[in-house]
Amino acid sequence: MSGNFGCLTNLKVFLRILFGQKQKYIMNMKTRAAVVYELNQGFIIEELNLEAPREKELLVKVMVAGICHSDWNFVTGDSPYNMPVVLGHEGSGIVLDTGPKVTRYKKGDRVVFNSAPNCGSCFDCTHDHPSICGTYNEPTWNGVMFDGTTRFANSKGEKVYQLSSVGCFAEHIVLPEDCAVPLKETTPFDVGAILGCAVTTGVGAVLNTAKVRENSNVLVFGIGGVGANVLLGLKMRKVNKVIAVDKNRNKEDVARKLGATDFFEFNEDNFPKIIELSNELKIDYVFEAAGDTESQELSIVCLRPGGTALFIGIPPVSSQTKFNAAAVTRQEKTIKGSYYGTKNTVNDLIQYEEMYENKKLDLDSLISNVYTLDEINDAYSNLLKGKHLRGVIVF
Repeated sequence: MSGNFGCLTNLKVFLRILFGQKQKYIMNMKTRAAVVYELNQGFIIEELNLEAPREKELLVKVMVAGICHSDWNFVTGDSPYNMPVVLGHEGSGIVLDTGPKVTRYKKGDRVVFNSAPNCGSCFDCTHDHPSICGTYNEPTWNGVMFDGTTRFANSKGEKVYQLSSVGCFAEHIVLPEDCAVPLKETTPFDVGAILGCAVTTGVGAVLNTAKVRENSNVLVFGIGGVGANVLLGLKMRKVNKVIAVDKNRNKEDVARKLGATDFFEFNEDNFPKIIELSNELKIDYVFEAAGDTESQELSIVCLRPGGTALFIGIPPVSSQTKFNAAAVTRQEKTIKGSYYGTKNTVNDLIQYEEMYENKKLDLDSLISNVYTLDEINDAYSNLLKGKHLRGVIVF
């Protein structure tokens, strides 16, 4: 009986193949990636083994990856992470193949990578904080797929993690279906890439987290990729005065082009001037996008009574920010964190892409430097020197 059953099964397989219903097999492959093995040692470009996508996963050809300072925090250990790891959380690409049970994508689809995926049903998602989804938080911060396993391995057979389940500093990646958002055919891949982090974080902090009112006066610390998008968001909200502050005095021109009315270089000599002008304008909102505890502390000092300070830059996890708690209480100042613009990253990415298409968001002007994967260490050297707004790697 068992022999007959086996023959019957083989016949069914043969008939499926004969009539075009053959089972789908995806081969493992090799791809080049930038890998971090040790703290403060930068990136090593090497060939990795990439396992085929499993259930609800995509195989993607990476087209563009953004150079974000948050990734550098993992290189230095300011944000601890499993190693070895392929970093990169901001990017875009083309779907080459799909694993079983993928329902939203097919081969050839263009996608933006979403490093803050949301399940839609956990406590955080159902309480208006999907960007900190409790379901996906553990795998993304452990650098694994949603089944708890990895897809990259090096030549020694050692597993290599992927930042935020994405790890797009690689020519090809496998990532969960929920870590992808559709990208329109009319949107360039470089713009699509920065939609995935810089735009969502900066513009989202203005529109979603703070819900900035028109004619407000605002102070912004840090005019990098995220801070520049804060300025774009403020322009959309038609605010009154905007003070921009950055450690690099050369950022003044671009800050003013993006809507800043005043600019200060971030140094102790200018602190009294920044405080004086802030008190004069009665600053309604402060956006700290530099991830610096000193500017966080200054943010609270510069804020008017009843105002709101938003921390959107990420300082070292071991750092501590000091402030006068009595003043915060008596003056009813609000301090809020904002992660990926607070709201639903999928819906927001689509919304911001439409704003770009309708000329409401000038994202092309934010992309200032283009690199190859082999130039990634130079790219981060330039980032740390303040030489670009948003650099990107084009594959």
